[in-house]
Amino acid sequence: MAGFRHLRDDLVHEGWVISLFTSSFESPDGEEFQRDVVRHPGAVSVVPLRADGTVVLVRQYRAAVDAMVIEIPAGKRDVAGEAPELTAERELAEEVGLAAARLELLSTFHNSIGFSDEFSYVFLAQDLTSVPTDRQGVEEAYLEVLEMPLADAVAMVHAGEITDAKTVIGLTMALARTGG
Repeated sequence: MAGFRHLRDDLVHEGWVISLFTSSFESPDGEEFQRDVVRHPGAVSVVPLRADGTVVLVRQYRAAVDAMVIEIPAGKRDVAGEAPELTAERELAEEVGLAAARLELLSTFHNSIGFSDEFSYVFLAQDLTSVPTDRQGVEEAYLEVLEMPLADAVAMVHAGEITDAKTVIGLTMALARTGG
């Protein structure tokens, strides 16, 4: 860490999903400094891709931006000890009623590394079959499932119509991986 040292975390707020800390650090020259840090359990997201090149997306309300947003299915890593692949399978079934015979890791990334430790996994799901949904929470209860060609979804990214980071990463990487 090039001489930086984490000294302590002082809890400011503990919420339903995240915790906010004022964290203290020491620089290589011994100067102490503070940063606001959001601790998050991590997340997974899934690009469900049908054999015909159709991608399954969701449009759901996101309170932080007070808007309906188009996304790939996703969820928090909120089950202790659960492997990311299992979380992805669970979220895929819960939100869009699909199971994948093939699940491939496309990427891992930090969502907002300047202030949060949230770490995400994005998977490509193929060979899809229908299973019952089990939507959790008020936003998911009202979500809409959308299906469109993967290339059209990526065109929406380029047009600024899809702006969610995990979705941008997942769709563009899925297109590159499949050559679709």
